Amino acid sequence: MGLQPLEFSDCYLDSPWFRERIRAHEAELERTNKFIKELIKDGKNLIAATKSLSAAQRKFAHSLRDFKFEFIGDAETDDERCIDASLREFSNFLKNLEEQREIMALSVTETLIKPLEKFRKEQLGAVKEEKKKFDKETEKNYSTIDKHLNLSAKKKDSHLQEADIQVEQNRQHFYELSLEYVCKLQEIQERKKFEFVEPMLSFFQGMFTFYHQGHELAKDFNHYKMELQINIQNTRNRFEGTRSEVEELMNKIRQHPKDHKRASQFTAEGYLYVQEKRPAPFGSSWVKHYCMYRKAAKKFNMIPFEHRSGGKLGDGEVFFLKECTKRHTDSIDRRFCFDVEAADRPGISLTLQAFSEEERKQWLEALGGKESLFHSFNRAIIPRPEGSAQLDKMGFTILRKCISAVETRGINDQGLYRVVGVSSKVQRLLSMLMDVKTCNEVDLENSIDWEVKTITSALKQYLRSLPEPLMTYELHGDFIVPAKSGSPESRVNAIHFLVHKLPEKNKEMLDILVKHLTNVSNHSKQNLMTVANLGVVFGPTLMRPQEETVAAIMDLKFQNIVVEILIENHEKIFRTPPDTTFPEPTCLSASPPNAPPRQSKRQGQRTKRPVAVYNLCLELEDGDSSNPPKEDTPTSSVDSLSSPSPTTAAVHGPLGPDKNHLLADGGSPGDWAAPIHSGGLEGMSYVLSCQNGVSYQQDLDPSQTRSPMVQWLNPQSPTTPSSNSAVTPPSPRLSPFPVSPASVVDKPPESVTSRKARAVYPCEAEHSSELSFEIGAIFEDVQTSREPGWLEGTLNGKRGLIPQNYVKLL
Repeated sequence: MGLQPLEFSDCYLDSPWFRERIRAHEAELERTNKFIKELIKDGKNLIAATKSLSAAQRKFAHSLRDFKFEFIGDAETDDERCIDASLREFSNFLKNLEEQREIMALSVTETLIKPLEKFRKEQLGAVKEEKKKFDKETEKNYSTIDKHLNLSAKKKDSHLQEADIQVEQNRQHFYELSLEYVCKLQEIQERKKFEFVEPMLSFFQGMFTFYHQGHELAKDFNHYKMELQINIQNTRNRFEGTRSEVEELMNKIRQHPKDHKRASQFTAEGYLYVQEKRPAPFGSSWVKHYCMYRKAAKKFNMIPFEHRSGGKLGDGEVFFLKECTKRHTDSIDRRFCFDVEAADRPGISLTLQAFSEEERKQWLEALGGKESLFHSFNRAIIPRPEGSAQLDKMGFTILRKCISAVETRGINDQGLYRVVGVSSKVQRLLSMLMDVKTCNEVDLENSIDWEVKTITSALKQYLRSLPEPLMTYELHGDFIVPAKSGSPESRVNAIHFLVHKLPEKNKEMLDILVKHLTNVSNHSKQNLMTVANLGVVFGPTLMRPQEETVAAIMDLKFQNIVVEILIENHEKIFRTPPDTTFPEPTCLSASPPNAPPRQSKRQGQRTKRPVAVYNLCLELEDGDSSNPPKEDTPTSSVDSLSSPSPTTAAVHGPLGPDKNHLLADGGSPGDWAAPIHSGGLEGMSYVLSCQNGVSYQQDLDPSQTRSPMVQWLNPQSPTTPSSNSAVTPPSPRLSPFPVSPASVVDKPPESVTSRKARAVYPCEAEHSSELSFEIGAIFEDVQTSREPGWLEGTLNGKRGLIPQNYVKLL
């Protein structure tokens, strides 16, 4: 049962039941007032909590943005670069999300708190004032009546008549107030239903808008998330392979540490204790030094180093050795000692102590002292023991038999080549295949005695047992070079060139194997062996360094990339000759730029709803330019790392490993044989891509050095020194200086109107409104588009959209 209505006629009766109904209405309004007061308090607490959450999220985003991964070695894979940039992507995503949360917090104040406070103050407050008047008038009315009724009847008629009139006026005034108060009570009971609920609806609408915008941000983020998951999976797969190799090397060194000492420029090096004599009566002290000796120059270096003090490096001492003699225990109360004498300090000897007698003999041998042991501190590269496997007619027979069996019986088997067979069975099969007497008797295609995993493991074992890897020790470093940097096209061209430098038998066997692996990858939906997975399996099988070191193992991931490129470009590499106009690559110190990320057109199409759209092209904030991921994922990138790089490649140029120069070179092929410092950089420029799509340019100093390998990595670049080439900015991790618009020469244009432009990157249209073009294409009538980050132009009579950071205005 709800509140009973207040009848206006009851105001004149003013019955006890009428008063009860009024009190019920007043009690309900008081409850509503307290509720709204508490709700306003909770709303303000909600706003404060939202701001605290937003501040915490921003702090979290800022922490993500400031952290940068380091990597082992001299280069990263494309997947690793994308992972490196992911923290900044996450940071930008959170930043965009918190901007929407701030808007929601402000809307809570405007749409909920203020309207409720206004309703409570103006409406409920007005009723309270009316109640005060009504109570006061009630008291006055009945007091007047009581007083009037107590008047004596003996008063004069005129006086009584005047009193009657006065009482009647008071009663009429009371009735009017009562009517107004009753009207107000009923009005506020009805008004609160919409005056109170309408702000709540606006509040929830704002909240729904926030969550909807978060959903839109997540949709925009989804394609990047999917690509990043592939990057992470590829990196994890490579990590597993690398870890097993590192553990194997560690175990080898643990068993035979002397056989795995790294080759060094020093004849001998290691820790020695040096006797430092003190004035009497203090005697002498022994200080640990790291000593290095070059026998050819007779140069001896000593550097004091104490591990217990946090690895503090002291000031070193260098002298030229005159002679070295062994100290016997009858002349000194310490073992393993020997004396050295410097050429510039004749007659003054320095006493050194080795860790053991064996090490003392080695030092004496290296220093030309007595009782020398003919043992070198540096090991030569230990050749791998030759197995019985050879690259001969029998080897080709083994390869073809295994491939034929795999393609006949198990091309769709899940984990093909990744699932290994039983070791004893694999060795038995391989022995039978390598035996001339039993090879022809082995029927792999029809026999159920040999499982597919046994056959694939035997094939891999044969390739590993070759005296030299199929892609040779000699060309190992050359194959790794293009995989570490450069554009996708330059990588393919470089590897194409190198494959045709392989010995004929190696190239023929590699052709047969890669053709088979291409067929395996074509069935990846069934066997799950994508190009990337096959690269992980066959990278260490087809390529390996001559010397086993951790640094070489860190290059395993680049071996995988080389194999991926071979599989993806089998027809081109093995069926067409390489471009003979390209000189032979000698070294790598720079790579051309990868195409910058294209602005998503979805951003410009959402004009009907005010949604903060996730932008993949990162902002240049605080002088920190990031490595942006690519906007769209080519089909091959799902399977391979040889796909276009999503980030700017980190390249170590001639200025040292800490400098990053990404160059698109002009120049003639003759520059190849020139020294690194002989190249010119005339007409080259940096192009810094910002979030709004505007490009900043900065001409490079022609006096800067360049690598002779640049032409190889960007064969499509113009050959005239005066041609301008697009150059991506230095990586923020390698550049200590912030990049800001104030530091560039050419200011960004406000707008582009009726100009010409030249393409500095190739582009394939993804929509009917876009233009496809190659490097060097000239666009006519180029104008600014309404789409952020895009231009409109005409090419070959067709007009369409052009990514602004893919072209240079003329």
